[in-house]
Amino acid sequence: MFDTDSYINNLKAKNLYRSLRKYENDCLDFSSNDYLNLSRNEKSMAAGYEAAKLYGSGSTGSRLLSGNKEIFEQFEEQIALDKKFESALIFNSGFVANASVISAFSVPDSVMIFDKLNHASMYCGINLNKTKLLRYKHLNYSELESILQKTGECKNKIIASETVFGMDGDVADVKKLTFLAQKYGALLFLDEAHATGLYGENGYGLSTNFDLDYSSTIVAGTFSKALASSGAYVACSKKIKEYLIQLSKGFIYSTALSPFCIGVAKYNWNLLKTGEVKILGKRVIELANVLRRKMGKPESETNIIPIIFENTEEMLRASNVFFENKIIVFPIRPPTSPTPRIRLAVNASHDEKDLDRVVNAVNFTNFCN
Repeated sequence: MFDTDSYINNLKAKNLYRSLRKYENDCLDFSSNDYLNLSRNEKSMAAGYEAAKLYGSGSTGSRLLSGNKEIFEQFEEQIALDKKFESALIFNSGFVANASVISAFSVPDSVMIFDKLNHASMYCGINLNKTKLLRYKHLNYSELESILQKTGECKNKIIASETVFGMDGDVADVKKLTFLAQKYGALLFLDEAHATGLYGENGYGLSTNFDLDYSSTIVAGTFSKALASSGAYVACSKKIKEYLIQLSKGFIYSTALSPFCIGVAKYNWNLLKTGEVKILGKRVIELANVLRRKMGKPESETNIIPIIFENTEEMLRASNVFFENKIIVFPIRPPTSPTPRIRLAVNASHDEKDLDRVVNAVNFTNFCN
């Protein structure tokens, strides 16, 4: 028998124990990934309802069985067009997409080269029996190039990075990553989970700002954050899509997403290119920088603001102050992030009064960085 009690008690002793916290509906939410405040959009929900009426409430099987509804293929064609790729493939979540793609390329003699702060979903895709994992310090592209030079003889190299890092709110140098991937013959995998909706051309991710070689680049993103639905996409070449359909277990063996979710995601995806939503996105970034200034932090190009703590005790104390003031933020512990932190995510529902509530809730200068 597994000694689960000892394991849990050890986590509690180290303040690393995770729990589900309840909160009242009148709380101010700074933890949500609903960046554009579309989760309550009535037209979005109506689009989901129409898709469910047309295709059913559930997909009834995997895409390779009964679940390949026309709406999936229509949406994949639209994603590929807007992401400037040949093709696209829909997965059930961002976690599944990342793990499935990395796993599919975890072949014998392959080398995975990760930014150290990549999301856990990418790490879960590595088959350690077959694949060598090398990591470079966060955003340190000199170290990345040094690694690439040392792995020059390996034909199967993958560089993997987020574009907007969800825990730190900083941004990868996509141009540099693309250059290094091409120079050393590596496949480039970019995770745009937190970039989809707010950044790049028409809000379709930072990668759309660059002329990528789709034959050697894969870009993933979610529908569950700014698009306020469920699921994920992978934009790639037709050959890579064909390869993923053969080898991605998360795609092959999962019942396809509900048509309702696809209907919502597809509607909100098309909303991103409208003037109204573009203005919303710009306003979110502007508000985030207002909050940074109020907190004495330098401005940034993202809406994610981490507050770093020296230890979990201080982090938990600050989290409780927020909770007592009816502000929803959640303490994030290792190993989710390397350092204890509270992650603030500004979204389109916030205004300057909300920012003042955050600043006033805790005396940041005493124990926050």
